[in-house]
Amino acid sequence: MGRLFGTDGVRGLANRDLTADLALDLAGAAAHVLGELGELHASGRPGSRPRAVVGRDPRASGEFLEAATVAGLASAGLDVLVLGVLPTPGVAQLTGDLGVDLGVMISASHNPMPDNGIKFFARGGHKLPDEVEEQIEARLHEGWQRPVGADVGRVVAYEDALSDYVEHLLSCTPNRLNGLRVVVDTGNGAAAAASPRALRRMGAEVLAIHSSPDGYNINEGCGSTHMADLREAVVEHGYDVGIAHDGDADRCLAVDAEGTVVDGDQIMAVLAVAMRDRGKLADDTVVATVMSNLGFKLAMRREGITMVETAVGDRYVLESMRAHRYNLGGEQSGHVVLLDYATTGDGTLTALHLLARMADTGKPLAELASVMAKLPQVLINVRDVDKAAVSRSTGLAAALAAAEQRLGDTGRVLLRSSGTEPVVRVMVEAPSDAQARVVAEDLAAAVAREIPLRV
Repeated sequence: MGRLFGTDGVRGLANRDLTADLALDLAGAAAHVLGELGELHASGRPGSRPRAVVGRDPRASGEFLEAATVAGLASAGLDVLVLGVLPTPGVAQLTGDLGVDLGVMISASHNPMPDNGIKFFARGGHKLPDEVEEQIEARLHEGWQRPVGADVGRVVAYEDALSDYVEHLLSCTPNRLNGLRVVVDTGNGAAAAASPRALRRMGAEVLAIHSSPDGYNINEGCGSTHMADLREAVVEHGYDVGIAHDGDADRCLAVDAEGTVVDGDQIMAVLAVAMRDRGKLADDTVVATVMSNLGFKLAMRREGITMVETAVGDRYVLESMRAHRYNLGGEQSGHVVLLDYATTGDGTLTALHLLARMADTGKPLAELASVMAKLPQVLINVRDVDKAAVSRSTGLAAALAAAEQRLGDTGRVLLRSSGTEPVVRVMVEAPSDAQARVVAEDLAAAVAREIPLRV
């Protein structure tokens, strides 16, 4: 699997790359590393031990990976609260609210059902820094003295996980959603119960689709990566808006009443203006990645809102937000972070705030989203090339400069190497789709011509 930890935990094909043995070892190694770093604390009760929570999405493989993870933690001397099926942001939230030392989420997010993953949260519900993940990886398969007798951890089911998480969501929503008719597609994932319940509790009329997970149908032709059914349902039933989540519900995309998709950039634009109008947008600043549409940047400039750019990946967005105390950021994919209320992206929380803006203003989503005019964007992946050679190629540098000159101030070119694959990504934005495609194809051809094949 190469480096075990990626940008969002450990992922792979369940029972081949990500096995029960690996989950057991990861849990034990995490307990040891965090213990040595002073991150694990007993509660002070006689005989008390450090505590962890473990949640998962509905994938069939999550059942045995949950069992292995819980066993690894308890065998390392941690008491474990098993949360069951819960969105990733719910696990992060309860890690903080319950005052435990470690949170574990078992999910592969938007990946197909055969995959799975494990991600860790430190005290307070924050993702582990890269250096701590590296220490955990280095300690895998290490021999250690196992506790025995009364020192082993205990395991109990935490029955209030879903209700606690929903109550938290309701407490974070600025106003009620009365009068809104909403279709929500939970992708047969972790939000199947939480998202419809929260929306209904806030007063919306809700039609839930793809909300019957059976362990096998997660992300299958539904959710935020396959929105055709949601678009059709909104239009067919005459609803005001559609909401789509991915498998672990840390993302939210939307559909307006006409069936037009509203992506993460547009959602952030709506929320930034809403928070600015309420005096709640810290430093009148929003954090986004370099992949955000140029139209988003232009809209924020027009609204007097500063846009800070980061590398691609929600962890980089979070790092910038936490370092400078910004409270809104996210990605075009719909991973939006509202840092006043959550330590990670939360699809249901994002949906509640988006819908609250609709209810508060009485405006349809299409009108709110029109604050941002999306420029046509074309992305081409050039595969199986030596991505390390990109920065050294003078021929490619000349081709890139020529592409930027063709677009001038009316568009944008981004050339970047994938962090996980032998791929160079070419992204071009221009006033028309045809122009963006021509420039992107020419630049992709230059990448293929100038950069040697991967050896």
